[in-house]
Amino acid sequence: MEHNAQSKIIDDNNIQFNKQKKLYLYYIIDIMPNNTAILFPKDQRLLQGFGENLKLARLRRKLSSEQVAERAGVTRATLTKMEQGHPGVGIGHVLNVLKVLNFENELLNVAKDDVLGRKLQDLGLATPKRAPKRS
Repeated sequence: MEHNAQSKIIDDNNIQFNKQKKLYLYYIIDIMPNNTAILFPKDQRLLQGFGENLKLARLRRKLSSEQVAERAGVTRATLTKMEQGHPGVGIGHVLNVLKVLNFENELLNVAKDDVLGRKLQDLGLATPKRAPKRS
């Protein structure tokens, strides 16, 4: 009988510990800031178009979302967010999915032909090295 009473105490302690642990984790999650970028509608449509292109590329290769997510090392939810154009998906996750779809070298074309930058360089306009400090 003593053994059963002792195991009951241990179980009760574990339950209390788990409740405290869950409460603590909830508190941490609750106070964490939301770092999702706020975008203008035009930029959001641009991201959604990018996500649609990723999804179409995946479907043309006849790959399921589970396969791509597993190969890229992301969750299916992250891949779904990426394909929907969610701004909170990390660039590293995007690169991993691009690698799975064999588009990783396309990332190099993003700022390859910088027409505005070259014009500014040719004009010799001085650009500030860093933004001024806020007061």
